[in-house]
Amino acid sequence: MNQNKVALITGGTRGIGKAIATKFAKNGYDVVLNFLRSKTNAEKTKEELESHGIRVHLVKANVNDVDNIKDMFREIDATFGRLDVFINNAASGVLRPLMELEESHWDWTQDINAKAYFFAAQEAVKLMERVGGGAIVALSSLGSIRVLPNYVAVGVSKASLEAITRYLAVELASKNIVVNAVSGGAVDTDALKHFPNRQEMLESGANNPAGRLVEPEDIANVVYFLCTDNANMIRGQTIIVDGGLSLLCR
Repeated sequence: MNQNKVALITGGTRGIGKAIATKFAKNGYDVVLNFLRSKTNAEKTKEELESHGIRVHLVKANVNDVDNIKDMFREIDATFGRLDVFINNAASGVLRPLMELEESHWDWTQDINAKAYFFAAQEAVKLMERVGGGAIVALSSLGSIRVLPNYVAVGVSKASLEAITRYLAVELASKNIVVNAVSGGAVDTDALKHFPNRQEMLESGANNPAGRLVEPEDIANVVYFLCTDNANMIRGQTIIVDGGLSLLCR
C-alpha cells in the first residue's frame, strides 16, 4: 500500500482547485487531480505539483456521470490503494434569471453540484475505511444562503451540497471520517468570468472588512486545516471565508 496520504481534488487543475492541490502537495500528500476538458492544462499542473516531490495522478472524468465517478475511484484504488482526503471542488451551473431557467439547466446544475458530491462521497468512503478514516470537504458559495443575481439554480444546488455535508458528517462519524464545507466569497478566477456582474462582485469583495479580495490560497488554507487532526471536532459545518463580507448589511 502507498505510504503517503492521498488527496483527491475534483476540478483540481486550475483556480481554487489548483490552490488546494498545491497546499496538499506542499504538505506531503500524493495528489489525484480530476479534470474534464484541458489535458494540456492538467499536465502542466501535474508537472508543477510534482516539483514538491510527491506523486500526481490525473483522472479525466465527468463527475456529472455516476459511472464516470465509479470508474475514477476504481482508478484511484488501482494506482494508490488508498484515499485519505476527498475535496469536492468541481462545479458548474447555469446563470440565468429564475423565469429563464429550463428543465435541462436545472438538472445539469443540480446533478454536477449536488448529486455528484453525494455519490462521489459514497465511493470515497469505501477507500477511506481501509485506512481507518479520512476527511471530506465540499466547496460551497454564499449563494446558498444569500440571494444573488442570476444564481437561483446554483444557489439551490449549493444549499443542497451543504445539507448533504451535514448528513454525511453525522452518518460517517462512526467511520472516523470528518466532513465539512467551505464557502468562499468572490475569488477572481476563470469561473468568475462567466458571471454577468463579475466587476460588481469583485468591487464588493474588495470592500469587505478585511480590505482585500479573497485569494484562492485563503480558501485552500481553510480546506487543508479541516483535513487535519486540529479540526477533528468540527463536523458538518460550512465555514465562510469571505473577509467578513457576508456580515455587512447591503
